[in-house]
Amino acid sequence: MAEQIETVLFDVDDTLCEYRQADANLLALAFEREGIEPFFEIETYHDRYNEFVEITDTIDALRSECFAAITEERGRDPALGRAVAAAYAEERDHRDIRPLPGVRETVESLSRDHRLGIVTNAAAEIQTPKLAALGLTDAFDVVIHAGYDAPAKPDPEPFRRALSGLDATPDSTVHVGNSLSADVAGAQAAGVGAVWLSDGAAPDFDPDPRPEYTIDSMAELMEPPWNVV
Repeated sequence: MAEQIETVLFDVDDTLCEYRQADANLLALAFEREGIEPFFEIETYHDRYNEFVEITDTIDALRSECFAAITEERGRDPALGRAVAAAYAEERDHRDIRPLPGVRETVESLSRDHRLGIVTNAAAEIQTPKLAALGLTDAFDVVIHAGYDAPAKPDPEPFRRALSGLDATPDSTVHVGNSLSADVAGAQAAGVGAVWLSDGAAPDFDPDPRPEYTIDSMAELMEPPWNVV
């Protein structure tokens, strides 16, 4: 990187923390509660998620509209999809998360000589309880809820808003995230260096886009790779 790194941005989901209850399990429970044989998988919801971000105001409304659309496309009454979405929402607890290994120690260590921020593709109603459960509510000076405060990642705008809020420059900033398509691509589009949390990708895997730095664990940031000469 051209300049000394002074600012670190983070993704949240599968970067700082993960749900204890997997999304696929919640969807199965929702179908079961409604007495409906499952007719779509959680990947379908994840793939369609961004289509409904700009036309809904809350995550519950987004999920309801998304499930209804999927249901109608499968030749069923959209009301069934909305019922499953409501059951899913009742099962989901955004505080029921676990930190990824090394997260708290890493954030505390980096905060001593870096400005810290969040750029996440999720609404405040989802992410605020997670940060509270992590004990990191006050750890970040800026939190950008992309898709709500700004366009969703990989659009560069949420990164630019975080930089503005932190009075930081792209060359002196890195973003840490687990998604090549959203985190790495979005950060690089904003001129920000990307730190990809690979979660143990195969050694011969060639990431696309290629991040400036790759880590297998958040704990590796206790000794930041951008400080290695």
